[in-house]
Amino acid sequence: MSVDPMTYEAQFFGFTPQTCMLRIYIAFQDYLFEVMQAVEQVILKKLDGIPDCDISPVQIRKCTEKFLCFMKGHFDNLFSKMEQLFLQLILRIPSNILLPEDKCKETPYSEEDFQHLQKEIEQLQEKYKTELCTKQALLAELEEQKIVQAKLKQTLTFFDELQNNVGRDHGTSDLGRKLRTLETVVEKESKRLKIILIAQ
Repeated sequence: MSVDPMTYEAQFFGFTPQTCMLRIYIAFQDYLFEVMQAVEQVILKKLDGIPDCDISPVQIRKCTEKFLCFMKGHFDNLFSKMEQLFLQLILRIPSNILLPEDKCKETPYSEEDFQHLQKEIEQLQEKYKTELCTKQALLAELEEQKIVQAKLKQTLTFFDELQNNVGRDHGTSDLGRKLRTLETVVEKESKRLKIILIAQ
């Protein structure tokens, strides 16, 4: 059997060519053994039909084994030649052929191209880190805005209650309108901040 690993062929076929040849060899050998057993059985049946035959089944077995060794020796010689032809001409990918997944290796890249790609990767990594930091800062600011908005709502509720009490006592309503305008402005700013964050 060949000792060349033929890894490129294995990548293409999904099996090593040597494994394929080994299976063919084993299949031929099994078939040869089965044929020799069948031949032996036929000879034994023929001898049973001959009266006063001096040939015993043991002698038949010895002759069958000798013939099997002779056939196996010839078969091994023929198979080694067949294996060489298969591995060189049929199951080998020529050195000038590239598999589809290796087409990217067709275009050689220089050291300068490699350095350029390395710089581009580093720049993209820096941009990503910057974008990530910006996003985290905006998220933190959004959380702060939510806290401020909650406090502002509490304050507005307090002023609404205060205005209702004062309005009832003194008839004043301008304070409530001003506070509602302030609440609208805060909500608009909060929405604008959310849109900026989503865009990031």
